[in-house]
Amino acid sequence: MLLSRRSRVASLAACATILLATSACGDDKPDEASAQQVRLYGTDGNMLNSYPAELKERASLVDGMKGTTPLVPLPDDFKGRLRAVNPALTDYLYAAESYDAVVIAALAAQLAGSTNPADIAKQIVGVTNGGQRCEDPASCLTLARNGQDIEYRSVSLTRAGFTDKGEPATASYATLTFDGQQINDGKTEFVGAGIESAASTKTPPKPKKQRPGGSTNQKPLILGGLLPKTGDLSIAYPSMAAGAALGIREVNAAGGALGKPVTWLDGDDGTNPAVAKATVARHVTDDVSVIIGAGGSGISRAVLPDVVQAGKILFSPSNTDAGLTDVEDGGLYFRTAPPDSLQGRALADVILRDGSQKIVIVARKDSYGEGLQATVRDELEKAGIPGERLKLMTYEPPADAKAPPVDFTGGAKEIKEFGADAVLIIGFSESAQVIRGMADSGVQFRN
Repeated sequence: MLLSRRSRVASLAACATILLATSACGDDKPDEASAQQVRLYGTDGNMLNSYPAELKERASLVDGMKGTTPLVPLPDDFKGRLRAVNPALTDYLYAAESYDAVVIAALAAQLAGSTNPADIAKQIVGVTNGGQRCEDPASCLTLARNGQDIEYRSVSLTRAGFTDKGEPATASYATLTFDGQQINDGKTEFVGAGIESAASTKTPPKPKKQRPGGSTNQKPLILGGLLPKTGDLSIAYPSMAAGAALGIREVNAAGGALGKPVTWLDGDDGTNPAVAKATVARHVTDDVSVIIGAGGSGISRAVLPDVVQAGKILFSPSNTDAGLTDVEDGGLYFRTAPPDSLQGRALADVILRDGSQKIVIVARKDSYGEGLQATVRDELEKAGIPGERLKLMTYEPPADAKAPPVDFTGGAKEIKEFGADAVLIIGFSESAQVIRGMADSGVQFRN
């Protein structure tokens, strides 16, 4: 795919050169107005139906904005079950990943015959590889109770299981487009990424068969939420919370884990390390075995040492920072979201398909933003975009809800002076201020 993109970029570059010299690649004269316009691109943190509301009366600025997000074509039945949990749901970002994180954690506990986090952790990768295939909590739990090794497949985990590092070996990405201040589902395209052979082939510990009547001497499995109820990533909370709640509901409808209902203790990560650390401390006190979260990669990095020290599991449905693949985690960190090493390729391809030649990548200054920024830059350069036609910029996200909003006035002027024809914005709800800043500086957006 990279070779074909390189050829396409070379052709576009040649065409652009001829256009300036002879106007031979399109109309008989250059369109100066279009040359000054910018295409907007986004990522999983801002390609949401709830995002335009962050711009309030200027919500129409997002019309035509494109971007990618980890997403599989969700079955209507699954969407309906999510809406039964939250009838007001308008987005499904990381809903499937949240659901699968909960179900995998419950299945791993059942196979381990224990709520001890260390025992559960040894089973998580194996739940997704190499055993009897099953596709719903009821059938998978039945097999696990009988001491049968399983290979779980579900809404977000369809092609292959986890790698040895505890993350998906393959992924599906959706290219989304804002049209009339909403994602136009009719324009959504899906593309696969990753390599199935990267899935783990290691044999997990032998499953423990549940005794008749259940494991009455075993305490209930407790899962603790560490999802972004508040903060910059809160726009993604409703779908993530619905996915986790649905997972708990369906596991318990199938008899729970270890003969008892699975307990869920709610918790906020606040898109803020201090808030998240306080939530982790409460979960540790409450004897939570598996913490589902955090929402943002930077938040997980901040709390992971606390989680590991307490001997708990951190299982995120939405962390995409590629650097987390090799983080020091004592074998206690997992994620159902794919790393940005895969999303970066999908994003670069979306941008290149539009023929962009001068590209600015604006990222929130944290491990998620800067990590994905670097990956996209590398992919664009591999495809033939020279370094001098790429500009990297960052901004400091607000520390908390009381902090002033992002001021991107200076950055917007730099973008205008650079003469960009494409701007990729990597951020959460606060990134709307980047769009507002560009508009205030006279940058025109192409729909």
